[in-house]
Amino acid sequence: MTVFGFLSTYPPTRCGLATFTAALASAMSRPGDGDARVVRVDDLVPTGPALPGPRTVVVGDLHPGEAAGRAAAAASISACDVAVVQHEYGIYGGRDGDEVLDVLARLTAPSIVVLHTVRDAPTPHQRWLLERVAGLASAVVVMTDAAREILSRRYSVPMSKVHVIPHGVPSWRMAPATTPRARPMILSWGLLGPGKGIEWGIRALAESPGIEPRPRYVIAGQTHPKVLLDSGEAYRESLLELARTLGVAEDVEIDGRYRDADELAELVAEADAVLLPYDSREQTTSGVLVEAVAAGKPVIATRFPHAVELLAGGAGILVDHESPSGIAVALATILGRQNAIGRGGLVPVEAPVNDWESVAAQYRILGSGLLAKAHAA
Repeated sequence: MTVFGFLSTYPPTRCGLATFTAALASAMSRPGDGDARVVRVDDLVPTGPALPGPRTVVVGDLHPGEAAGRAAAAASISACDVAVVQHEYGIYGGRDGDEVLDVLARLTAPSIVVLHTVRDAPTPHQRWLLERVAGLASAVVVMTDAAREILSRRYSVPMSKVHVIPHGVPSWRMAPATTPRARPMILSWGLLGPGKGIEWGIRALAESPGIEPRPRYVIAGQTHPKVLLDSGEAYRESLLELARTLGVAEDVEIDGRYRDADELAELVAEADAVLLPYDSREQTTSGVLVEAVAAGKPVIATRFPHAVELLAGGAGILVDHESPSGIAVALATILGRQNAIGRGGLVPVEAPVNDWESVAAQYRILGSGLLAKAHAA
């Protein structure tokens, strides 16, 4: 029996890290193993009590600035066989979240650190921090070859420690859309905030008057909790105003409802294409991207590293950043093909995506290797 301990944000917190951890922890705890134990990181966004998931139990909370809490967190996950620590700048206390170093230094169990952001142009402190995090870890996981390449080129990290395990995706329990629609639907989803580049998609609609029937652009997702705390709904309101100014308000729908997995799957089934017009040039991991590809939907994405890697086999079209004209051409290409074949008639292109069970199996193998090494020492 192997028990895994996790340190991360966790539901009801709504962020990519929390969702990732909930899915991975549940998948890694097999029948016969003890429940996965989670120490929930407080990222200072008010939510509510932690929500244990299938085969997981929340054993504590880590609050920024609390030395005793860091010691308690380390003790809780050291009581497990293997500790799995999610790393993202800013979710832990201190400069760039450097309080995580205190937790890592106190761990007595073998540790796997999962790097969710690997910046090609980090600040000096971010570079130092990531190198220290990797130095304290027993193993480091990145989710793309692009992230591994950046680590090898930009950071002093022993590459023998680095393992590539892809982002997991849910098993999409959906049938192809059968409801006849007069207009094709372009979909973007995920937590909303500056940097998502939604404005470029709206501008692309204004530059696509020749596409018939006229597409509908649906932006689905709540405003990111941290954005909501800092600036309220200013970004969402700016998008609505932009659509009105450009004369495409009737073509744009911004839906802020939270959707559970089944509701999201139903929405994705209706989409003719998924648009990811992100501003970031450095994003090495995107859960929305892998989910869109797993759902078999044509993807239009800016050239961030994960998109360049995952769409190389033809599962989508890459466009330049901040280029509404590039998005417009890509939309015309995809929708033109679908009109020629029949809506929904495109054959999905195979791409390297992995369900959570297969991803969890790779983490279990890595954890078993670390345990064997620790017992042999």
